[in-house]
Amino acid sequence: MTALWAGEDVVAATGSQGPDDWNAFGVSIDADTTKPGDLFVAVRGAVKTAFANGAVAAIVNEIDDDIPQPQLKVADPRAALNDLARAARFRSRAKIVAVTGSAGKTATVGMLDMMLAGQGYCHTSFALGSNVALALATLPQEADFAVFKIADNQPEMVAQCARLLQPHAVLFTSADRSLAETEAMADGLGAGGFAICYAGDASLEKRPNKMGLAQVISFGSSGHDWALGQVRIGADVTVVLARGMGQDYLFKLGVPGRQFALYALGALATVTAIGVDPVTATLDLARWVPPAGRGSIENIVLDPARDGETLRLINDAANASPASMETALEVIATCVPSDNVGRIVKGRRVAILGDMGGVNTQSVVVQRDLAANEHLQKLDQIHCIGPQVYPLWRALPQHQRGQWAQTASDLAPQVSKLVDAGDVVLVKGTARSKTTLVVDAIRKLGHRRPQEE
Repeated sequence: MTALWAGEDVVAATGSQGPDDWNAFGVSIDADTTKPGDLFVAVRGAVKTAFANGAVAAIVNEIDDDIPQPQLKVADPRAALNDLARAARFRSRAKIVAVTGSAGKTATVGMLDMMLAGQGYCHTSFALGSNVALALATLPQEADFAVFKIADNQPEMVAQCARLLQPHAVLFTSADRSLAETEAMADGLGAGGFAICYAGDASLEKRPNKMGLAQVISFGSSGHDWALGQVRIGADVTVVLARGMGQDYLFKLGVPGRQFALYALGALATVTAIGVDPVTATLDLARWVPPAGRGSIENIVLDPARDGETLRLINDAANASPASMETALEVIATCVPSDNVGRIVKGRRVAILGDMGGVNTQSVVVQRDLAANEHLQKLDQIHCIGPQVYPLWRALPQHQRGQWAQTASDLAPQVSKLVDAGDVVLVKGTARSKTTLVVDAIRKLGHRRPQEE
């Protein structure tokens, strides 16, 4: 196993004082989660705890004479972590991609990782905010590609991340970031860099010269550099016909959802910009599936002894916004439930919806508009959780209106009465609304099995 850092390189990078005859295979900033072989940067926790967990050396602001293991003294361990990150960036030959935006970051980072890992060694981090320094400090010198997820509503923090990463490409997944944040992220692009932006982001498209960008590439609907053509959503797949930079691409995603087609388009535009073969990338993209809680699909076997006694669970309980709620409703509207397998006989489309983020004082208007959504009209039963979605629940016609509960913990014990074999069930809400409790309750009704079975 190749060492990540030699002691002498850490000393040189951080300007620290201390022994350098050691090698580290990882970097940690939390003593409790330090693993054997890590270099511990004393940000959180006791140095003794880190060494007890297997650290090979520690960067500290005060030497503990009672500890025999290597300690490197610096004025500020956090600043030393940034120094280590900058050194990792300087020595790396990897093509670096940063992903930012208010929606779709996790899915897009996962797609990029899948496509780039098929054509080289890809180091991918889902870290946010100041953890970018830690993620960059763990970048292996031999990596061919690296992907970093950036999310922070403070322009100065975004700018710091951008300066550390100096990415070859920045992918903006959405159009609702402030101009200050957008410029802060794009400011880290070096000469020859690319900004791949969702077509609605006028702040990028109209002001590239001010930000010193070498090239801005837009993606979205027709008329842009990369454009979605036909998007066909099936029960388990999304088939996409797209056109980018004068070429047509047909590819498949192993999950239903129009939003995933858009994220995939941005990811494909990005890997193409940094020189990756797009055709091979689309083939690898077919193997991507969303992480749990972000549109993943599970089949819950309610009775193994009876054929067909299952329900399909769409687990989208990790995040929710008005836009993502609409796309999730489109997904469940395309799903076909199974009849004659449950106690209710007719299979149903059932949604259990929690609060959304980013609506604030417009909540009542947003929720009532959502009640008129064309895809929502195809659902058989809708249950709601939380005060924010109460206006939606009240606006539903009687035949669709299910239960309303103040909290997810109030609704979770009732799921056995709310869902049945043959149903397709969508659970969606912000992480704060804790709709994952409902997901867990549904899983406990039977035996979970992967979608592909």
